[in-house]
Amino acid sequence: MTYRAPLKEMRFFLRELAGVDEVCGKPPFEDASPELVPAILEEAAKLAENVLAPLNGAGEADPPRLVDGQVRETAGFAEAYRQFAEGGWSACSANPRFGGMGLPHAINSAASEMWAAANLSFSICPILSMAAIETLESHGEAELQEKFLENMVSGRWTGTMNLTEPQAGSDLAGVRTRAVPEGDHYRIFGQKIFISWGDHEMAENIVHLVLARIEGAPEGVQGISLFLVPKYVPEEDNTPGERNDLGPIALEKKMGIHGSATCAMVYGEEGKGAAGWLIGEENKGLSYMFTMMNSARLHVGLEGVGLSELATQKAVAFAAERVQGRPLGRRDGAIIHHPDVRRMVMFMKSMTEAARAISYKAAGALDRSLTGEDGARARYELLIPVAKGWNTEVAQDVASLCMQVHGGMGYVEETGAAQIVRDARIMTIYEGTTAIHANDFIGRKTQRDGGAELSRLLLEAGETCALAAKSDRLANAAGFVGASVSHAQELTQWLLKEGDETRAAAAVNFLMGCGTLIGAWLLLKSALAAEAAMEQDPHFHQSRIRICNFYAAQVLPRAEACFSAARRASLPDQWLTDMALGI
Repeated sequence: MTYRAPLKEMRFFLRELAGVDEVCGKPPFEDASPELVPAILEEAAKLAENVLAPLNGAGEADPPRLVDGQVRETAGFAEAYRQFAEGGWSACSANPRFGGMGLPHAINSAASEMWAAANLSFSICPILSMAAIETLESHGEAELQEKFLENMVSGRWTGTMNLTEPQAGSDLAGVRTRAVPEGDHYRIFGQKIFISWGDHEMAENIVHLVLARIEGAPEGVQGISLFLVPKYVPEEDNTPGERNDLGPIALEKKMGIHGSATCAMVYGEEGKGAAGWLIGEENKGLSYMFTMMNSARLHVGLEGVGLSELATQKAVAFAAERVQGRPLGRRDGAIIHHPDVRRMVMFMKSMTEAARAISYKAAGALDRSLTGEDGARARYELLIPVAKGWNTEVAQDVASLCMQVHGGMGYVEETGAAQIVRDARIMTIYEGTTAIHANDFIGRKTQRDGGAELSRLLLEAGETCALAAKSDRLANAAGFVGASVSHAQELTQWLLKEGDETRAAAAVNFLMGCGTLIGAWLLLKSALAAEAAMEQDPHFHQSRIRICNFYAAQVLPRAEACFSAARRASLPDQWLTDMALGI
């Protein structure tokens, strides 16, 4: 089975949920037009299907190697990256001033979904580069932008994110990497781990964005600064110059994403320190890095969508061909006709579409915020922990169901189902664990504004339910979603009155319940649009309605279970003591 990009579904969600037609032509997207969207997506699909997907198995079987201090990527990846860069894909949403296309982020999100579905390991490299570009555009001094951005936007140079250290994972207050002033730059000393694509030979240069502490800076996260540290220090003409004092010292041996070079990096091993340039102001590095992290988190959520789509396609293709047993009411036939196999496939399909809807809605909110629309930034920030946290948990369920549909054949390597399970597992961990995003959602995104933005979203969902209740096809789904909206509203108000400990204990269930509900709302919203356009493409639009109805009836009850568990988080005598746990 070969991955095929679901272009029709993508275009539908971009138009009906992301609102891409509405932002095209408005600053800063003056050069974009709705008429270009199909052609852009079709070209992205060709690269994903014909170039990246055939290399997915190669990265699994022949992962990168560290040879004489240099990472050598999987054979074929360098040529694939050359085609990626020459196609201008690194420049999708970048500023035209530096050679970018200036396209809406929603369009780039659809392309990113394709890269991840076709070859997750490969896709991590350009996605991190895009996040680094956005960070440098937002916070870098003009001189740094002029020196680095054109080469990064063109794809000649790639970018990375360097946060984690052996003693500082999710808690960055423990960062020990040092920055020593030297003239107009700094010398960086320290070690970073888990650096995706920290080294490779696919591009001429690699630009590392590194969190470090200037000597004498305050303790904790208040004393962290952000530095641009290139693998090769550029010459005056912006070509790569001498090798900087940095490099990989090991490649991590991982459960999945074997084709991605995950490096342990050392800065200053030769003693002189790696030359680095301060981005923005001293001691504000973490706030700047949140620009890169939010971009990366949106894209990790899209990784969840892409891998879920791949898993669903693989499961459907296998189930349509595999003959085993006798389906009810039939003399013979493929297992797709067994009711429980059909149930699993429908779970996979509907959850994948819900995750896509959330990611595209978040990207659309980002685009609207850039056009100056009031309230759009708050909606984007509310949806980011959902798009990352919920979507990647969905990917675990969908990947597991893919293996289950395959049965014993899924547990052996030849079908590729096992690789999907392995690759998906990292998504709920990197760029912030599910718990981190749950605490962000219930804390910064809900408690901080007294639940105002979440309440606005739930109010919109209620209005959608009122419209859908008038439809014979969607009345049942509208009732189910409407009831869940009411429960979410009640729970939100209750949590706002509770203490920090209760909110923390309830956070993951609250996030998962809200994610499931928001997915239901957006599927209902898209089903209304499909019903209005039924005559244009009856089969496609009828499928959107059926997916919505299945999700509301069979998946949405998970939200009710999560909301109930969140409400019961503070009940006494349910948590074991340290002694009982053997601590």
